[in-house]
Amino acid sequence: MTTYVASKSSEMSQNSQIWDSLKQAIATSSGFHRWLSEHPVRHQVLEVSLDYQVRRYLRETLETLAY
Repeated sequence: MTTYVASKSSEMSQNSQIWDSLKQAIATSSGFHRWLSEHPVRHQVLEVSLDYQVRRYLRETLETLAY
């Protein structure tokens, strides 16, 4: 049981590292920059996190491709 917990924790850490790398790659892409310019943050005092922006970009892109 301990091995399972340890490997699960290691897997979660690895997934987090992969997501961070992927998020950074997406954030530097021209498609993401174009999307940001077309979707300005409206009426928000707080800065929106990069994580939220990338997730929203991916969701909207996949929804568009689903048509």
